Amino acid sequence: MKAVIQRVFSASVTINNQIVANIQKGLLVLVGFEAADTNEDLDWMVSKIANLRIFNDENHVMNLSLKDVDGEMIIVSQFTLHASTKKGNRPSYIKAAKPEIAIPLYESFIQKMESELGKKVQTGQFGADMKVALVNDGPVTIIIDTKNKE
Repeated sequence: MKAVIQRVFSASVTINNQIVANIQKGLLVLVGFEAADTNEDLDWMVSKIANLRIFNDENHVMNLSLKDVDGEMIIVSQFTLHASTKKGNRPSYIKAAKPEIAIPLYESFIQKMESELGKKVQTGQFGADMKVALVNDGPVTIIIDTKNKE
């Protein structure tokens, strides 16, 4: 499981010219799943993201989590995070989970995140052609991989 976390001033997701998600201060989370991902991976990732101290405190030091600042979140499924570019110029997505595996993982990830944060998170739509807009704050962008917990 991979995630790209971006601290944002604002972010939105548009599908078919309709805004389906829109937040102010918070996190835009792009998440991709592999067939081998487990509930333990989901739990670890949810806890890591919700408690990641990447928001500024009163001294302008990144010391606060999304929970601390009562920020908002959008979660967007993105299988291209598992692109392999080893051979040639056309990425391979062989590691990305097929929809029958990825959709339940995605839905479970959302549910677990809402439970961890104690509030609803906004989302894109699995498999849809989405237009994602954001104003990155910092910029702060962090990549996390459950198979490489650093």
